[in-house]
Amino acid sequence: MAEKPVCMSTQTPSDEDIQREDNIRCLSMLGHFGFECLPHQLVNRSVQQGFSFNILCVGETGLGKSTLMDTLFNTNLKEKKSSHFHSNVELKIQTYELKENNVQLKLTVVNTVGYGDQMNKEASYQPIIGYLDAQFEAYFQEELKIKRSFVDYHDSRIHVCLYFISPTGHSLKALDLLTLKNIDNKVNIIPLIAKADTISKNDIQTFKYKIMNELISNGIQIYQFPTDDKTTAQVNSAMNEHLPFAVVGCMEEVKVGKRMVRGRQYPWGVLQVENENHCDFIKLRDMLLCTNTENLKEQTHTQHYERYRRFKLQKIGFTDVGPDNQPVSFRTSLSILKESSKRR
Repeated sequence: MAEKPVCMSTQTPSDEDIQREDNIRCLSMLGHFGFECLPHQLVNRSVQQGFSFNILCVGETGLGKSTLMDTLFNTNLKEKKSSHFHSNVELKIQTYELKENNVQLKLTVVNTVGYGDQMNKEASYQPIIGYLDAQFEAYFQEELKIKRSFVDYHDSRIHVCLYFISPTGHSLKALDLLTLKNIDNKVNIIPLIAKADTISKNDIQTFKYKIMNELISNGIQIYQFPTDDKTTAQVNSAMNEHLPFAVVGCMEEVKVGKRMVRGRQYPWGVLQVENENHCDFIKLRDMLLCTNTENLKEQTHTQHYERYRRFKLQKIGFTDVGPDNQPVSFRTSLSILKESSKRR
């Protein structure tokens, strides 16, 4: 018995058409097909696996680092307040499992405790460098294993450093310049003017200008929001002009008119944290969590980690080219390294 012919149609045939051509069976197309589904597969897999993001908060005690983290993620991260009685700078590492609209985020916040509280502040940045390098080394050692397990591996490399600047209104402190100069090749730095509600609007603009000039004159590289993607080029370019961000963190709600907003009540009025005319909190949140999260992670791997990895391999004795300036295979490079160690 011969099969009836099949026609492919994207429209549902009417009863009249069926009666007219009852010997033709038409099928309607359901959903998408082809490689255009690849992005959907990636999204679904990423959502199932969840995301991770690691933030380093550097700044003196009392600048509101913990409060800003609570405000950014709209949750109480339950971090105990730090005192000023620390003989050395310590790093407090806390990891949280957050969930928003079925999207899971493994957030690690590394906070500096006692930073800038010592009489001799020259060594304050060294524990920070030690921690950044230790995370690179852990990832490097995982790469060197014969049987690697990156699927289950928790990548603890820092993706962004939020550097909190004291709202003096004058200039950067010597400790700020020393620390920033020593970590700018190891982590993406976003400078923040902390507790911006203590400075007038005009003074903030002047302070921003002074800070950027000092960073440039001292050769300090901070993270620049990328402008190579057409979809985000315009907004990122505009945000680069606002650096450093002047931020205020607050979880308390106050009444403004008929609505409740997060902000601080003063005799002269209410400072609204999520009002762009009052501070740069919204700009920081959008740039950090909505627009450039993946770029921060990519920059961490392709620039900062690759720099560390290259240095480690060169220190061991590996090279990409031989004496004749020709490419060298891994096996050849390993043989040269073994011969060199025998001579020693």
